[in-house]
Amino acid sequence: MRYAYAISGALLVGGAAATLALQPPAGAQTAQNEPTAMAALAPRAGAPASFADLVARLQPAVVNISTKQSIKVQPQANPFQGTPFQDFFGGGGGQEPNAPPVTRQAQSLGSGFLISPDGYVVTNNHVVAPGAKGATVDSITVILPDRKEYKAKLIGRDPASDLALLKIDATNLPFVKFGDSTKARVGDWIIAIGNPFGIGSTVTAGIISALHRSTGAGGAYDRFIQTDAAINQGNSGGPMFDLSGNVIGINSQIFSQSGGNIGIGFAIPAEEAKPIIETLMKGASVQRGYLGVGIQPLREDDGAALGLPKGRGEIINRVEPDGPADKGGVKTGDIVLRVNGQDVTVDQTLSYLVANVKPGGAIKLDVNRDGKNITLNAVAGTRPSEDALAASVNGGGDDNAVPESGGKGQNDAMMSSTLGLSVTELNADIRRALQLDATATGVVIVSADPSSDAAQKGLQRGDLIVSVNRTPVANTADMARVISQAKAAGREAVLLYVQRARQPGQFISIRFNK
Repeated sequence: MRYAYAISGALLVGGAAATLALQPPAGAQTAQNEPTAMAALAPRAGAPASFADLVARLQPAVVNISTKQSIKVQPQANPFQGTPFQDFFGGGGGQEPNAPPVTRQAQSLGSGFLISPDGYVVTNNHVVAPGAKGATVDSITVILPDRKEYKAKLIGRDPASDLALLKIDATNLPFVKFGDSTKARVGDWIIAIGNPFGIGSTVTAGIISALHRSTGAGGAYDRFIQTDAAINQGNSGGPMFDLSGNVIGINSQIFSQSGGNIGIGFAIPAEEAKPIIETLMKGASVQRGYLGVGIQPLREDDGAALGLPKGRGEIINRVEPDGPADKGGVKTGDIVLRVNGQDVTVDQTLSYLVANVKPGGAIKLDVNRDGKNITLNAVAGTRPSEDALAASVNGGGDDNAVPESGGKGQNDAMMSSTLGLSVTELNADIRRALQLDATATGVVIVSADPSSDAAQKGLQRGDLIVSVNRTPVANTADMARVISQAKAAGREAVLLYVQRARQPGQFISIRFNK
C-alpha cells in the first residue's frame, strides 16, 4: 500500500490572480529573485554545474515555522486497577476512571517563505493548524535563516487548498515572488528549500516528475506538481523553485510507506496558490462552486461494463436534497462525463471542475444515464467548509453540527447521569450532517463519559439512539421517562437501539452508572 502524508513536522505530545509583489519604485528594495538579479546566476540549460549561486540568493527568504499547542487528553485508566498488580503498574496519579482531562503541550514544525519585505509569509495550512482533536494553537513563531525569531499573526488559512498566510512585524526582509507554473514541463530541474526534521535550512534538487498529478484524495485542489527531489517531514510550506528562481510550487505532501522520502513528493502549483494567497491577504475567504453530490471514480471494470471510455467520468452515488445538483435534475447513478465542456478525468476531477466555477455560475453537465447521454444544467452553490464536508462524508460521528449543549427549551439537551450520556434532539442541521433520512427519529449523543459503560461499549458523539427498551424515543423527555421506568422496576441496564450514520442499527445493553 502507498500512504499520502502531509509533511509538517510530527506533532510531539508531552513536553488568488494578481502578482503579490508590485514593481517597486526606483531605489526601493527588490525581490531576491528579481529577473535582473537572477539572469547572471541561473545555470545554462541542461544539467547545471552547481546550484550554489542560485541557492545563496534564494535561501534568505525561506523560513522555519513552529507552533506551540495545548491539548486536552483524557488520562488512560490503569488496566491493572482492582488487581494485585495495580501497585506495580502505574496506579494513582491521574489514572482514576473519573480523572479530569489533562492539558499537555505539543509543537509542530514546518517551513515557509517570505513574499514581501514587510513580513508576509506563505506556508501550508497543516503547519499552523491544530495537530490533534481538542488542540489549540497558542503561538506561531517564524525563524529566519539568520536565527532571528518573530511571533507571527495568522492572517488567513484555507484548509481546502492547504494554504495559510502569516504576518510578522518586520521590514526590509528578503522575499521571493511567485512564478508561472503553467510553463513548467516534466523533466525540468527544480530545487526545494525547507527545514526537514528541524535540523536547519536544507536544499534538495530534482526534476519535475509529473504535472497535474492527482493523489486520489479528491477535492477541489487534488492537482500537484510531482517531483523526485528529497522532501521530508518539516518541508511542508517550503518553496519549489525553477532554475530562474521563480516559486512554481509549495511543497505539501509525499507518497511513502514509512513517512520518509522515497522520491515521490508533491507541491501545490503556483497557478493555484497565487489567487488564494491574494484573497487571504485581503482578509477575505475563498469561495468555490458546489454541486451537492457524492461521487466515486469510474473504475476500469465499470467503464467496460457500461461501454464507456477508460479514465473518463465519475459516478454520482448521492444527491443532496434541494441542493444545486438535485435542482438541476441530477440523479444517483448518473455518470458525469463533462463539466462546461471539459472532460472529467483522473487528473481533472468533477470536484476540481465544479470548485473552479464561481458560486452562482452556470454548470453544464454532460451525463450518461441508463446508457443514454443527456445534458443537464445546474447553478453552482457555495462550497461548504472542509469540516462540514468531512462530517457529511463520515456520517458525523464527531460532528460540529451536534451542539455542545441544548438550544432553546429545557428538553433540547439532557445529561443522563444514569447512563453517562449527554443527548440532544434532532434538528435539520444535525439530520443533514449525520446523513439521516427525513423519517429518522431519536436523540443524538453529544458526549459520553469515558468511565461509563456506554463509552466502554463504543457509543460516541453523533450516534442516534432510536429506542430504549424497545420503546421509540422521539425526544429527550421520552428517553428520561423510559429510563425512570426501568430504574423503578429494579433494572440495572437498558437496551438501546443505536444507529451510526447510514450503517445498520444494533441493540446494545447499557448498564446504569453506580
